[in-house]
Amino acid sequence: MFTGIITDVGAVRSLEQRGDLTARIGTAYDPSGIDLGASIACNGCCLTVTDLGTDDQGHWFQVDISAESVSKTNIGDWGVGTPLNLERALKVGDELGGHIVSGHVDGVAEIVAMTDEGDSTRFTFRAPEALARFIAPKGSVALNGTSLTVNEVDGCDFGVNIIPHTKAETTWGRAQVGDRINLEIDTLARYVARLQEWGGA
Repeated sequence: MFTGIITDVGAVRSLEQRGDLTARIGTAYDPSGIDLGASIACNGCCLTVTDLGTDDQGHWFQVDISAESVSKTNIGDWGVGTPLNLERALKVGDELGGHIVSGHVDGVAEIVAMTDEGDSTRFTFRAPEALARFIAPKGSVALNGTSLTVNEVDGCDFGVNIIPHTKAETTWGRAQVGDRINLEIDTLARYVARLQEWGGA
């Protein structure tokens, strides 16, 4: 489990297709504090560490990514140098600063508009139709692993305001219209919708 509070911006160092896709990711995380088999959310995707180390370019960890994960996320858009929002898995007793995030991406949204409002930026995203009904004003979503609050919803489009601190500490300061973004809907919203389906059965 994760909180959607990004603790490092890493970068893809290499990609290799050998059965599954293998990615090596540069990070500021100290490998001595990471166990093999640990989970790290990379742009919101929960991935398992299969190797790690330090070389002349700095610290890194390696993950294997299934074809299913590539098909359901924006991982297919990654290239060498792509910056990634990173978060270590939640430990018992850690502060829950965002919301509960599983790291299981539900689909891919697209940035359709960006408007500066003071120092902040209002982003408008277009969600897949099947997921739009789970997104509610003032509810939470995880976008590229970042816990964010929805401002308004209009059909499949929804707006989020991103403050300067978030833009500086994550990849959001480099985002552009047309970018494909990993979307994880709020777990609570999913269960509420499911309960309503049962209630109407």
